[in-house]
Amino acid sequence: MSNEDKPVQDQSPEEQARQRPLEKNVKSRSTWLRFLFMVIVFIIFGITRLIVLAVVVLQFLLVLFTGEKNKQLLVFSQSLATYTYQVIRFLAFNTEERPFPFDADWPTGQPPE
Repeated sequence: MSNEDKPVQDQSPEEQARQRPLEKNVKSRSTWLRFLFMVIVFIIFGITRLIVLAVVVLQFLLVLFTGEKNKQLLVFSQSLATYTYQVIRFLAFNTEERPFPFDADWPTGQPPE
């Protein structure tokens, strides 16, 4: 029988102390709230991918037919790329700042170094 399979009363205080952080984390409201935001942000990320596809196709068609890039699409696509960067940082636990539309404003320009 492993230490995890032992009843709590049969475990040493050290074994009980090791299990308390897991129990605390599972019961933590902030952990589950972050999970909820992660699901919402992941759904938004899926929509963002479709928007990127639309921008790519539109920009390609504009270059194909006019020979020039659309400046407004360039600015928008840069902010979209920065937004995607912020989303991935949040989903991968690199930051606790939730991306637009929660904690951050819509990004402009390139992401900070």
